Amino acid sequence: MIPSAFDYAAPTTVQEALGLLDAASSAGDEVKLLAGGQSLIPVMKLRMADPSLVIDLGRIPGLSGITDDGAHLTIGAMTPHHVMATDPLLAAHLPLLQMAAATVADPQVRHRGTFGGALVHADPAGDMPAPVLAAGATFTLSSANGTRTVDAADFFRGYFTTAVGEGEILTSILVPKYTGWGAHYEKFTRVSQQWSIVAVAAMVRVEGGVIAEARLGLTNMASTPLRASSAEQALAGCALDADAIAVACSHAADATEPVSDLNGDADYRRHLVTVIAKRAVLAAVGLPHTGMRLAEA
Repeated sequence: MIPSAFDYAAPTTVQEALGLLDAASSAGDEVKLLAGGQSLIPVMKLRMADPSLVIDLGRIPGLSGITDDGAHLTIGAMTPHHVMATDPLLAAHLPLLQMAAATVADPQVRHRGTFGGALVHADPAGDMPAPVLAAGATFTLSSANGTRTVDAADFFRGYFTTAVGEGEILTSILVPKYTGWGAHYEKFTRVSQQWSIVAVAAMVRVEGGVIAEARLGLTNMASTPLRASSAEQALAGCALDADAIAVACSHAADATEPVSDLNGDADYRRHLVTVIAKRAVLAAVGLPHTGMRLAEA
């Protein structure tokens, strides 16, 4: 199918884009912002989205790139996934985001798709929301009234729903540095480039031969990304031992609400996430997946 007819605008400043948003809102028009288009264009072709105006953010300078701001990295919302996957600042200070970006779809999608676009799309099976939640990121939203910030814990509201309000544009994401932490993004799919059936974003700080702190984000275990709080607490003080880590990660499914679909029912996902969490944490602390078999999943 092809989309319905729509008007197209390509502003060159954030202020111009916000003006177009405000004018369309006043006229009662439905507007969609175009970032990389890897999610929007397919749903427009299926006419699941039928905007009268599409505002392309791709010509606005300053919305792409990664900068070091001391204790944080600032990532422009229009930064492509392939840049995330190869950026040296992320490799040094936020390897979890780099690992997750490298798993997104295929090279073509990674070159077109954007970090901010994936976050605003808020697909519960998407790969970028859980890592930013685990990292405690802060989102900067711009509107005609100025800017406001939203913590990652408050950003994701439900299926394909975020805190971005009418007349707002996500312009950047501020993420604390985790220099020296171990990290790993473990994704389970049945076929290459499939959406995650379950995935776990893990960051672990080791001190004195034990896990001092762990941060785990869960993909596709509810309508929004989740923190595996019970498992995080169980991992704190845990020895660098595969069996001890497995016991701690057995809590990864606590307080989750996974869906049942063709890829597996809710109980299957609850079991699977404990296996995937164990693998992610073991990789993050540099331990091999000793004795793990595909049959676990």
